[in-house]
Amino acid sequence: MFQAKKIRNRQKILELLYKTDGLLTSKRIAELLEADGYLISERTVRLYLQELAQEGFTRSFGHRGHSITERGLSELRVTQTYQRIGYLSARIDEMTYKMSFDLEQRTGTVVVNTSVVDPRDLAGCLDRVAQVFTKGYGMGTRLAILTPGERIGELEIPPHRIGFCTICSITLNSVLLKHGIPTTSRFGGLLEVCGGKPRRFVELIHYDGTSIDPLEVFIRARMTNYLGAISDGNGLIGASFREIPEDARDLALRLADAMARIGMGGLMVAGMPGQPVLDIPVTPGRIGLVVIAGLNPIAILEELGYPIQSRALSGLLDFTRTITVDELPQTLSQFL
Repeated sequence: MFQAKKIRNRQKILELLYKTDGLLTSKRIAELLEADGYLISERTVRLYLQELAQEGFTRSFGHRGHSITERGLSELRVTQTYQRIGYLSARIDEMTYKMSFDLEQRTGTVVVNTSVVDPRDLAGCLDRVAQVFTKGYGMGTRLAILTPGERIGELEIPPHRIGFCTICSITLNSVLLKHGIPTTSRFGGLLEVCGGKPRRFVELIHYDGTSIDPLEVFIRARMTNYLGAISDGNGLIGASFREIPEDARDLALRLADAMARIGMGGLMVAGMPGQPVLDIPVTPGRIGLVVIAGLNPIAILEELGYPIQSRALSGLLDFTRTITVDELPQTLSQFL
């Protein structure tokens, strides 16, 4: 029992160091742990930090605080993999139910992804980012900008950075559910497009078997090809595969069209009952849907070599905070 508690506390400290852009003192770590329901004294935190540093998982910078090392990151990934199998599917369900957006009234919260980016880097790639939206490779044409110090979910925007929020494709799940259509999210993957049209999935990761959003994995591995997609329509973009009851097809298409009219469209392909979609077999009694990944527009920065930190399903944001991609240049100018 004691050993399990110790392992949990050590992992929690590593998670805090990983999520923080900068150094954390033992006092600050104790405060953050308490806010999260972990009652650990500052002295005990110092003892944990000494152990972690001796094992090479953290690095001390004296009174300035502590940071996680590459070895610490590797350790954290291993422990999270074992503890969080199926976590992403549970997170999808959680956000689907929590979202309050009303399609008819255009009010309430929507699920967003958030990328932390240097506004100067974004300004330098603004034309290409906009093209991902306008050529139909984004989840609609709406986005939001978070200012330094703002927080969404567990993510806080650090100084001299902004948060670039895009509509998460899970928003479609929630809209469908509110109209009586349950959605099963099967996998995320890399979708090959030819001449601007979807051709096939070349990579896929099932949601039940991962703790990390598949597109985050593909982006970091530089496996995408958004530059090709926006230049001649031939490239690799992020997309996901869902299933809904076959009798709900007509209603689902009407709802998807209504979302598209207000800048939240992302449905790329809707199959026919029992028929494969892009060679992906579909469960009997259901139809397959291919939905654009919300992270696509900002992910082109990673492809171009700019450092970004992206978090899929980062949280809920009021729809009134969103702007259109046409409004982005003026909004971004405030941070340059």
